[in-house]
Amino acid sequence: MTSHLTHVPAPDGLAPSPQYSHVVWGTGRFVAISGQCALDASGAVVGEGDAVAQAHQVFANLERCLAAAGAGFGDVVKLTYFVTDVAHLPAVRDARDAYFAGAPLPASSAMQVSALVRPELLVEIEAFALVPERETGDVEAELRLVR
Repeated sequence: MTSHLTHVPAPDGLAPSPQYSHVVWGTGRFVAISGQCALDASGAVVGEGDAVAQAHQVFANLERCLAAAGAGFGDVVKLTYFVTDVAHLPAVRDARDAYFAGAPLPASSAMQVSALVRPELLVEIEAFALVPERETGDVEAELRLVR
């Protein structure tokens, strides 16, 4: 069985947005990706003080997390952006657009927060995705690998 996503950019009575879909629904396995920050594989901050570099690192980390679930950006139904300054949102959108590369944009929310888990961090993003169902044997084999 494959997943199917429906994107509604502008339900009746709402203005369309070029930045997100107002509503997304679908079928498949639900995948929740914890908030990702601009940390490399060793846990070091990438792009201290640089929202562009941090946004790209965050999306690279999201891509790795999605791949671990057998998913990609085309499977994402919801993104939540946490930024320490709303002025960082253009950098986040540019990075998002590079990684989504023409895929329909998911539903999204953005909020300015007073701080993230480390003072050098400017951006954190969490994601929710729906990915195609797998055969039961495939899932059991994969769970053994993850453990």
